[in-house]
Amino acid sequence: MDTDLDRAGLHASVSDPVLDTMTFLNEVTMRYPEAISFAPGRPYDGFFDTEEIFADLRRYLDHLLQQGSSPAQVRTAMYQYGTTAGQIRDIIADSLRADENIDVPAESIVVTVGAQEAMLLVLRALIAGPSDVLLVASPCYVGITGAARLLDIAMTAVEEREDGLHPADLEAAIQDELRRGRRPRAFYLVPDHSNPSGRTVSTAVRAQLLDLAARYDLLILEDSPYRLVSPGKPLPTMKSLDRNRSVIHLGSYSKTVFPGARVGFVVADQRVSGPDGSTGLLAGELAKIKSMVTVNTSSLSQAVVAGTLLAAGGRISELNAKAAAYYGEAMQRTLGELDKRLPAARRAALGVRWHRPAGGFFLTMEVGFDTGEAALTRSAEEFGVIWTPMRYFYPCGGGLRGIRLSTSYLSATEIEDGVARLAEFITASTGR
Repeated sequence: MDTDLDRAGLHASVSDPVLDTMTFLNEVTMRYPEAISFAPGRPYDGFFDTEEIFADLRRYLDHLLQQGSSPAQVRTAMYQYGTTAGQIRDIIADSLRADENIDVPAESIVVTVGAQEAMLLVLRALIAGPSDVLLVASPCYVGITGAARLLDIAMTAVEEREDGLHPADLEAAIQDELRRGRRPRAFYLVPDHSNPSGRTVSTAVRAQLLDLAARYDLLILEDSPYRLVSPGKPLPTMKSLDRNRSVIHLGSYSKTVFPGARVGFVVADQRVSGPDGSTGLLAGELAKIKSMVTVNTSSLSQAVVAGTLLAAGGRISELNAKAAAYYGEAMQRTLGELDKRLPAARRAALGVRWHRPAGGFFLTMEVGFDTGEAALTRSAEEFGVIWTPMRYFYPCGGGLRGIRLSTSYLSATEIEDGVARLAEFITASTGR
């Protein structure tokens, strides 16, 4: 006899709308292949060369031989299970010193299956009980929201204002949680060209956030995948400014190398003391958890990423200079087309406004109508343009009239046509 299951009897996260976000967007995109999609936050395909994979792999294998590994050891490194914490940590550490002024020992790094696994490991390690709370800058990336819900972690949103994140709002949230008898354990944010809002946290605000973290014994989870694929000199990472080991830095090579590698990392140099007086690094505790989740990150994927880093002398920023210029131009082209199709007087009449990021992949819009899944389906079906509803990015509710546009994946012609279609959709939908 077949066994049927009731979804109500499964973990509550499988019924959470956040976990349906990516599936729904993929289905809409596949259902309307002729529509222009501003939904996927992907790198531009035109920068990828299949042959480079082989060159990067060969470069890393040669590096191992030059470092003294025997051919048999190189073979084992590629074909067998690798070390749980990762076999390219020293190369990542060198790259962080060269590119980001983050000076940490290789032992403080864990190589993960994308930044998504890094989030899961960190949350599982830090959140010890029901009184521990994760604070998140809101709107925020759905990956952290989904990970928290999978782990039954309580979240409190710190809402961005029109001009960005205010440290006073974070402090108020911390104090409110303490009054409730709960421990604000960590604060997650994307400080550079955030997904979804596109905003960047100023250097002054970064310093204030670090001060709050030190005063309240709060850890900051810094996730910044867009800084090295954006034009101009990036602001210092919060980790490079960190003097109290308050920052756990989440890294990803999905945007800077290629997403198919599925390689990320976490820098966790916080000291951990045991009941017997022994000490170690938080990275070691994360590796224990990883050993029961993915065992290790693909050795082949690590090798290709390492070969890319070696080719660039660790300077991913230089490797991505052309891509950063392209993404910057795509963002400016999108903003220019929006100004052209929806000039100031017209957008004022329609109740439309948008942010103007200087880099990154995303910008957000406010419109004068509900932007739920029904509106998205109508936009794809009748106007041939796809976007992402902002409500997906508000863990505690919000964004009901918001739209996220990703500018990274499209050509110049697609951006021009897509914005024209979007303007028609907005005009037709306002007051409907």
